[in-house]
Amino acid sequence: MSRLSIILPAKNEAQALVDLLPRLREAQPGAEIIVVDDGSTDDTRVVCATAGVECLSSPYSMGNGAAIKRGARAATGDILVFMDGDGQHDSADVARLLSKLDEGYDMVVGARDWGSQAGVGRGVANTFYNWLATRMTGHPVLDLTSGFRAVRADKFREFIHLLPNGFSYPTTSTMAFFRSAYPVTYLPIKAAQRVGKSHIKPLRDGVRFLLIIFKIATLYSPLKLFVPASAVFFLLGCANYAWTFMHAGRLTNMSTLLWSAAVIVFLIGLVSEQITALTYRRDI
Repeated sequence: MSRLSIILPAKNEAQALVDLLPRLREAQPGAEIIVVDDGSTDDTRVVCATAGVECLSSPYSMGNGAAIKRGARAATGDILVFMDGDGQHDSADVARLLSKLDEGYDMVVGARDWGSQAGVGRGVANTFYNWLATRMTGHPVLDLTSGFRAVRADKFREFIHLLPNGFSYPTTSTMAFFRSAYPVTYLPIKAAQRVGKSHIKPLRDGVRFLLIIFKIATLYSPLKLFVPASAVFFLLGCANYAWTFMHAGRLTNMSTLLWSAAVIVFLIGLVSEQITALTYRRDI
């Protein structure tokens, strides 16, 4: 049987961990449970010690993604389950994720419904990310940013160097699995209201989440982003030339500039595509 490791990144989540860790131990008694303390200033370490759970502590906050990477490196299991330490995820759903993994998938993601979203704004943003990722990959993406997932450890560790230290590790790992043709599936879950205050700041992290849009494209297929942009510049150049030719009978510098931009953007896309292919290259 495969050994299971459950990894929970936590920053000042002692209040939630008091109830979550015993329930998780009861649901998965044979699992290795690792709490990665991301520079907490509360009683996270004390709570872990009381529950008999391993706690990896850092002297300062490195980010959610950094905690995931530290936990994945320290885990000894063949299967890794990642879940938030804020009490949103149900420990009983771990078994459901594992059952789907047994069907031949390499990653199973817990997909939240609309009622489980943390506010209308977050729900709208996640819906847009899901739609964009679906268009890019050609596969249904039901929850691109869910932090509740089960993966095969050897596959996940292939992409640790790609994972950011911030909040967008779910996006990066999901797109990496799709790009490498590792089977991914989604399992509907209900996420509870988090215990305590969220660490996500709308203004600061809003900009970071916008970068997810570009990361989706560059991680999977840069040409799907650069070719449409190149086509827009080319068509604008044609439109500008038609206008100036009809009114002045000449070709202007603006049309030439727009056509040049179209060529440059397309060539950048080609180079990016080659870099992406090298990023996912595996020397056997």
